[in-house]
Amino acid sequence: MSLQSEIFEQPAILRRLLKNSLGIIQDIAREIDSRDISYVFLAARGTSDNAGLYAKYVWGAFNQLPIALAAPSLFTLYERPPDLRNSLVVGISQSGESPDIVRVVEEGRRQGAPTMTITNEPTSPLAQNADYVISLGSGTEEAVAATKTYTAQLLAIAMFSVALRADRERLRHLESLPRWVDQALGQDQMIASLVESYRDMQQCVVIGRGYNYSTAFEWALKLKELAYVMASPFSSADFQHGPSALLTEGYPVFAVAPHGAGTTLMIDFLGQLVSERRVDLLAISNDENLLTQAHAPIVLPADVPEWLTPIVSIVSAQLVSYHLARAKGLDTENPRGLQKVTRTW
Repeated sequence: MSLQSEIFEQPAILRRLLKNSLGIIQDIAREIDSRDISYVFLAARGTSDNAGLYAKYVWGAFNQLPIALAAPSLFTLYERPPDLRNSLVVGISQSGESPDIVRVVEEGRRQGAPTMTITNEPTSPLAQNADYVISLGSGTEEAVAATKTYTAQLLAIAMFSVALRADRERLRHLESLPRWVDQALGQDQMIASLVESYRDMQQCVVIGRGYNYSTAFEWALKLKELAYVMASPFSSADFQHGPSALLTEGYPVFAVAPHGAGTTLMIDFLGQLVSERRVDLLAISNDENLLTQAHAPIVLPADVPEWLTPIVSIVSAQLVSYHLARAKGLDTENPRGLQKVTRTW
């Protein structure tokens, strides 16, 4: 199975996860809700760490749960883990084999905290050390660059949020996700043509905010993995605190900016970069004003709620990264120096 086929497999995987795992996640949510949980302590690496950024916003906004992102080295290299009492310890990992993430969950259990994992491997060491396991059921992901397991992780995070609140309206939104992802995939050939003008690009900045802060990081990672572009992710707010000095005329700025709480601020900011700094803007958005300002516009479905846009926008970003690598003549199946499972301590 190729990277491209795994990208296109995502709507079916999201449908399957919704159908097969909603009841399981609702049961887990009920049990965890009965515990005295003050915050979530979340451990992940790489792509899964970007999923953790999404959890930080979704679980914070809808479930009022503060999220602390773990420093796994405190558990391994320094052997000085923090006090995890009153926390829910969560490990997110596609393979469930990274020793440092396993150690965090193992320590949470040792301290008596409830532990949960989100993984594609329900028999992995990570799953074996968790009280509750959310299995992604994505099938084997053979491509080195994670795509279908990432969107499945985001959906699992969203489902857990909905289950904690028994929120029927947001559940209806979840059920529309496969359709929205299908629409994003329908732009495949357009995106393939659009990225041809970026084939010589060696560096860029990737900008997102709020729920799509995670998208900026994951998109930048995919550009690095597949197209060997030095892509630096930023919040639009942080970018104004110094990094904007990087920009010169024609500098590539990739942005994800859907309708939402920060839309006006993002449109004004990106419009200023185009008009005053004369950057080359590629934008994923469902805002007409922003799309008309972009040199390379990619349209998001208009009716996606902002909190779910990261699951749709990253699919467009995956296509950009894949087709850019192809335009550069690179091997998308075997990125140099990388392997599917990375075991860090």
